[in-house]
Amino acid sequence: MQLDPKKYSEYWENGWTIVEKVFTTSEVEAIADLATRLCRDDSEIATSSLTADQTEYGAFLPRKLEFPFKRHPDFRVFVLSSQLRALVEQLIGKPALLVTDQVFMKPPRFGSAKPYHQDNAYFLCHPDDEVLTAWIALDDVDEQNGCLRYIDGSHRGPILEHVPVPGEPHNLAPAPEQIDLSRESLACVRKGGVVFHHSKTLHTSHRNESANWRRAYASHWASADVTSEVETIDRAYYNQCPQLDSGVTR
Repeated sequence: MQLDPKKYSEYWENGWTIVEKVFTTSEVEAIADLATRLCRDDSEIATSSLTADQTEYGAFLPRKLEFPFKRHPDFRVFVLSSQLRALVEQLIGKPALLVTDQVFMKPPRFGSAKPYHQDNAYFLCHPDDEVLTAWIALDDVDEQNGCLRYIDGSHRGPILEHVPVPGEPHNLAPAPEQIDLSRESLACVRKGGVVFHHSKTLHTSHRNESANWRRAYASHWASADVTSEVETIDRAYYNQCPQLDSGVTR
């Protein structure tokens, strides 16, 4: 799949871009259904704040499916599609390797917010220009159901200090005064489209206020030249299970 040069320029100017119709509707619906079923079948979902949100009525709703690549072969075929990898490689300028992944769930009228953050504050990977996230929309995504929001150009700045959010120790975020909301843009995308963002681009998503699901498959990629101050690269899929990360295309 060939990347539109305007999208390439947009990515490097703003730190993010959208490419629509990377996957078909039937492909993403099958993956969304599989992820939702696995979340609901997970015996630990009601005991982990990282994978479920508790409603005001005490019920638990799925929040995140960790490491889907390891959970089912259909995820592996999906995320290693030739179309997706080609787009990633055109953006970073080198062969791309899958580092890790998650499926984020925002159930109707509940799905919780994620504070502003930079992925590379967690990953601590370098060079950061060769690390990006490909966020695959499994549902139509708009302002009402919790689209991604970006601070344009923030990838050109440093990795900011991130500290635990009060009451949400699993969420790390910079100080509010470091977020220039005058440069905020919304990334509304159709089912099957992909939002690509640089590892340093500040991004957030709000609560799902709609009657519709907002599910997304977040895949994180790097070149073979990337190293990490922590265990991000040591634990990367291409190092853990290289036999699964090669030769799988559709």
